[in-house]
This record gives sequence, C-alpha cells and structure tokens, in this order.
Amino acid sequence: MASLKSKTSIRDGSSRRDKTGAEPMAFFLTTAAAPLAKGTAAFKIKIPDNASKALTGNPNRVKALLQEYGQAIAKSRSAGHPVSFRVDVDSEGEMVVTPVEAVEMTTVPVVEENDALDPELEQALVAARARGRIKAAEVLSGTDMLNADEFAKLLGTTRVTVNSKRQTGLVLGLDGAKRGFRFPDWQIDADGKPFAALAALHERLGGAWAVYRFLVQPHGELDGLTGREALERGRTEQALEVVESIGRDFR
Repeated sequence: MASLKSKTSIRDGSSRRDKTGAEPMAFFLTTAAAPLAKGTAAFKIKIPDNASKALTGNPNRVKALLQEYGQAIAKSRSAGHPVSFRVDVDSEGEMVVTPVEAVEMTTVPVVEENDALDPELEQALVAARARGRIKAAEVLSGTDMLNADEFAKLLGTTRVTVNSKRQTGLVLGLDGAKRGFRFPDWQIDADGKPFAALAALHERLGGAWAVYRFLVQPHGELDGLTGREALERGRTEQALEVVESIGRDFR
C-alpha cells in the first residue's frame, strides 16, 4: 500500500461496449513509490454511455475522486472515526471535490457495559445537540447567507471557482447539508474581494464553523471588536495574533 506521501496516478483504458449500452472501463492504479504488488486485484466498472465520454475525455476527474477516497480512508484510520468528502457534479461531468473533513462527532463519556449513562447527563447531551442543530439552521437561513451561484455573481466569477476557493480556504463556506454550502455576503472587503486573511484563519482554526465563530464574536483582545470588524478596519495582524492565542489555549 502506498504511503500518504505517495502520489497516485491513474490511466484509463477502454474496452468493448456491452449489450446493455453501458461502457465498460478499467482503471489502473500505480504509486510514485513503487508498482502495486503482483497479484493485486483489478476491477472494472460499467457506466452509462452518455457519461463515458465525460470520464474518458478527462481522466483527471476520476483521479481526483479516487485520490480523495484514498485520503479519506487514511484519515479515518488515523483518527479512529468516520470522515467524509463531498462531490458536486454537473451534467457535463465537471466535478468539485470538497477536501476531506472529519464528520462532526460529539464526545460521549465512555462507560462500561454494566454501567448506565446518567439519565440527566444523557438528556443534557441530547438537548445540547438539538440546540446546536437549531442554531446552525438559523445561521444558514439568514439573509446574509448566499448559495454558491449567488456568491459567484457577487464576486463576478463562476460557481466552480467559488467552490475551488472554498476548498482552499480563500472564501468562507458553511456546509448546510441538504441546502448545500452557504457563503456570508459580508466576507467581502472594501475592494470587493474576500478577506485576504481567510486562508490563514482556516489554517489556524481548522474549520469553517470555527472561522465563522471567530469572525462574528467580539474579542476583548480586539477592544471588543468582532473578528470581522477587525479585518474591516485593517487590524489583520492583531486578529491573527488573537487566533494564535486561541490555538495555544487548546494545545
């Protein structure tokens, strides 16, 4: 098995179309470290004819998908819990793969099989989770939250570009599950561009919701300003220093 540092490459091969109209396809996996072991199981997949051209015409789409899947397996094994990634596909086969993110999990005290979780504690945990879901839904349904198409129009770009920027932390997008990602319209600076500090905030805080909370909550270290207000007033360095202190508190 390839290490995490190994780069996987994919070559697509073609074969005869079967009687059902589906196009058989074979994909051969290799690694930069070494060839796959002799005897490694191969597989073929059958896809509808109207989708085969989109895949064979751009093998990088399949490459990106399988690489993300491989990273998800590795991260799940390392973290000890499920992780997820999201794929948005349009009718032309254009694909946006969201980077692997850990599935949000609530820590529950570990108890022995013959021990019962305190009913009051269990009830409190259930209530806390419910409040969190309600609060998130309220945030995402706000008038300041735009979908990808609306946000792309605001920036004068495309939906694909917006999702690409979200993946790299250049814009803030909150996962609305069934609603899709939502983008706060206030993350735009005076020049009409997303805050330049967003990538650094994502890197240091580790997730979109953590970045959102930092931006909307007031901070004593910023004279009571929210993170957003600090960025709007040009106090970017001070804001990042506060983020660093937050990170140290949880190390």
